[in-house]
Amino acid sequence: MDAAQAALTPDSFSIIAVFLRADWVVKGVLVGLALASLWSWTIIIEKLFRFSALNRLADGFEDQINGGQPLEEVAKSAGEHPRQALPRMLQAALREWRGSRARAQQPSETQNALLLQRIDRALDAIIAREATRVEEGLGTLAIVATASPFVGLFGTVWGIMHAFQAIALEKNTNLSVVAPAISEALFATAVGLAAAVPAYIAYNKFSTDAGKFAARLEGFADDLSASIAHRLAERG
Repeated sequence: MDAAQAALTPDSFSIIAVFLRADWVVKGVLVGLALASLWSWTIIIEKLFRFSALNRLADGFEDQINGGQPLEEVAKSAGEHPRQALPRMLQAALREWRGSRARAQQPSETQNALLLQRIDRALDAIIAREATRVEEGLGTLAIVATASPFVGLFGTVWGIMHAFQAIALEKNTNLSVVAPAISEALFATAVGLAAAVPAYIAYNKFSTDAGKFAARLEGFADDLSASIAHRLAERG
């Protein structure tokens, strides 16, 4: 058994040993992938808490409305500047309603139609802003999910090139010569996949959650418009 082979131990292939033994290119790849994974996990944890809070608060607000309280009282209880979308939508609709009543006690059908259009535009604007807000960070997850495997593949190719260089310099095809460089190469691929897979799963999950929440807002907007239309019909 030669000296190079004797120097190899199981500890020689630990994560720390492989990282320390890698050249600067592979180290750069590994550090970049680790930072990308950390970034994506930060977004994943934040999104988990955000969607949980959004749905919990929306459930509570809808329970208030379904409990039979007048819409004006529900809107007032939400405060002047609510952070959640549903109270803002309710307040915007009632604001347009009160403005219409102040301008005309007996509005025409045309005025009523214009009022409903104004309400729809106001609600659509709130929905668009809220959808943009809940989708923040999804682009980053998509980038990490798609780019990380290729970055890891680059580290793999570089590591294999390094292995062939070691064979050429040592003039020896013994596994003890090429195994360290091959382990560096495969480790880069593993880290790339470890960064990509959670980001890919999270991106698909949160994209679905964002779509469901936007649909929930649109449904609430339809209910508000129907409620205002019913009030207008009663006034007529």
